[in-house]
This record gives sequence, structure tokens and C-alpha cells, in this order.
Amino acid sequence: MSLYSVQKVLFRLNNDAAERKRFAMDRDAVLGEYPLTSEERRALAEADVGRLHLMGAHPLLLAPFAGRSGLKWPDYLAALQRARDAPHR
Repeated sequence: MSLYSVQKVLFRLNNDAAERKRFAMDRDAVLGEYPLTSEERRALAEADVGRLHLMGAHPLLLAPFAGRSGLKWPDYLAALQRARDAPHR
């Protein structure tokens, strides 16, 4: 796992409008620029905040990413709770 790379992607997407636009247009190209596992790529591409949370993504990076991905605050919190409650994969 490359938590540093996951968090770097989240930081860039949270702070760079041009990067968010690129990500919206071609997620695979953007994610291909980082040393990520296939699971990390999938979680980022699908905005699977619960999975990213379990991977250790910092909440200060994850919350804005979730919001920009269309999750409302209660849905974000519910996704985190579901991830914590689910049996470990």
C-alpha cells in the first residue's frame, strides 16, 4: 500500500481545480501518474471514501474529496461507519 501516494492524490484534487478537471475527464490518466496499488486506484476512481478511510487516508484530506465527489456530510459519515462496521476483507 502507498498511503503517501493516496494522500498526495487527495491533496492535489482538493487544492487544484485544473487537476480536478483532468480527473473528471480521465481518471485513469491522472491516477497512472502515481505509484498506487490497483485497490487504491479503484477506491480513488470510485470515490470509495469508506475504503480510503480504512486504508488510512487522513480525514482532513478525505472529507473535502468526498464533498467534491458529491457526498453530503451525513452520507460521508455513514460511509465511514459502514466501512468500520464491515468485516475486514
